[in-house]
This record gives sequence, C-alpha cells and structure tokens, in this order.
Amino acid sequence: MSPQQKALFLTQKQGKFELGSRSIPSPGAGQLLVKIQSAALNPVDHKIQDTSMYVTNYPAILGTDIAGIVEELGEGVENFRKGDRVLAHGGFTNDLGGFQQYALTVASYTAKIPSSQSFDSAATVPVGFDTALVGLYGNEFGAGKPIVIFGGSSSVGSYVIQLARLSGFYPIIATASPSNEDLVKDYGATHFFDRNLSGKQLMAAISKITDRPIEVVYDAISAPETQVVAWELLANNGTLIVTVPASVKEDEGKGRKAIHTFGYPHVPQNQELWCSSWAMLEKWLSEGTIQPNKYEVLPNGLEGIVGGLERLKLGQVSGRKLVAHPQETQ
Repeated sequence: MSPQQKALFLTQKQGKFELGSRSIPSPGAGQLLVKIQSAALNPVDHKIQDTSMYVTNYPAILGTDIAGIVEELGEGVENFRKGDRVLAHGGFTNDLGGFQQYALTVASYTAKIPSSQSFDSAATVPVGFDTALVGLYGNEFGAGKPIVIFGGSSSVGSYVIQLARLSGFYPIIATASPSNEDLVKDYGATHFFDRNLSGKQLMAAISKITDRPIEVVYDAISAPETQVVAWELLANNGTLIVTVPASVKEDEGKGRKAIHTFGYPHVPQNQELWCSSWAMLEKWLSEGTIQPNKYEVLPNGLEGIVGGLERLKLGQVSGRKLVAHPQETQ
C-alpha cells in the first residue's frame, strides 16, 4: 500500500471541504515531489468552491501557491536535488494541489527559495507573480509609459507594481485603502490614491501628475465597479487588464480593449514567458527585486484553510496573504 498523507478535499461541486487522506503521488518526467511546508490561499479557491470553475473531478484538492522541501525527483529533472527548499505554482489536479501534505510540482514552474526567505513568504509568490507577469508581458507595452494599478496592496497588484518598476513604467500610480499607502509605496508605486475616489476624482488627480495618456490600466480587483472607473481612465487605443472576464464593453472608434489575464502556467500559451521568468525568480527574490507579500499564518494546519477562505470571501483580508502549514494538521 502506498504511503498516505492528509489532504483537504472539496467533496463535490459547490460542496464543503473535508479533511481526508490519499496516497502520496510519485513524480513523473519533469516533476518533483514536494513536502509542503506552506500553502497560501487565493480568492480563486473560494470562487472554485462557489462556481466550480476550473475543476471538473471531485473530490478535488485546491491550492496553487506551494512552498516546501524536495523529496523526490522525476526523470529528467536536473536543476534540483532532494532537500532543496522550493516554491512552485500548483495546478487544478489533485496531484498538483497545494492543500495537502505532499504534492507534485512541474520543474519548469518551480524555483529554489533563497536563504533570505522563509517558506511562508515564498508561498505568497507564485499565483500573484504569474498573474501579474502574463498581464504585463503577454502583451506588447512600451517601457516608460504611465500605468495605473487598481488594488495595489492585493497580492496580484503588489507584483504588478514590482514588475512595472522592473520594466520601466513611469509614473506607477496605484490605488488601495489609505491604511496600505506605505505598503504600496514600498513595493514601488510612485504615486498613491485612495481606492474610494470616483472616476472623475481619480482622473483629475492623475492629470496633476502626468499629461501623458493612460494607455495601460491593470485592475487587480476587477469588480464591475472598478472596471467602470478603470475604463473611464483609459485613453483611446488603451488596454485594460483584468483578472476575471471583463464586464465593460469594448467600444467602436476609440479602440480601447479589455484583456482577461489568466495567471496559470500549465497551459500552452506563453510557455516561453513562463519558463524564462521562473528561471529568474530565485535571483529576483534573492536580490530583493521581487518582494513577497506580507502574510498571516493560519492555525490548525489544513483545517485552518476553511475559515481562511471564508474570510477571503467576506473581504476581511487586506494587504496580506493567508498561509497554512499542512504538516501541522492533527
């Protein structure tokens, strides 16, 4: 009988989470087996529970932000060894899910954790980083342009700010709640505005910073109301990047467009972008070019995830990621 592990299962479509057990999987070619020390939560996890998007087979193991220790290497994996501390972008299949004690990871989307970072901090990186990455670099935007980022203190927003800084956007204008102004500026925003400003107020404030057209807006919140405000800011032929399907309608004549970005590397699109960026991630984290999110550790191992997801759903988490420790599950 294969060794068993504890896992948190979504029992059925739009069902409840339950703690159970399953076999520890074995890595195939190009994969690693990782003992998960930290798994971060994302809004997509409760959205999957509510809507069943991305998941078709149940019981399902969710969780796509993973940090842990390499236990075993699959065929052809050359850049890692047993005992390495790694972070990885998990997937929407049970073997790749993060809400368990052991998971498989794909070597191309796994990176070593520098000694300066903990498992908890590293677990906050993969999904937010990848979502920011494909939104900015999956499209052709010239350096030196202004960019406006809605939700600068969110996980995705924080990585958009950092990548925008790395790419030479200027000014980097971000919105968030006033309590997170310092955090957003620490990530690299050159200008901050209260997220509660109306579209006209925000447009007037931005016009005092730059007279250049706003051709790129990244809405890391992507609620219908933020999309409306973002759409108002866009210049003719500008691009709105959203993390859910767009609720604004593209208009004839002005040429503005809305792009739904999907930060999931286990798909054919943008493979070169994913692989080259993950190859750089250890260096960027080590140098401080990319800073992980602030985080809060949940109690009770995998069981703590259920309450954490409820807090995310109710909008009770701001400026930090929730992180669980699967190995502490009783």
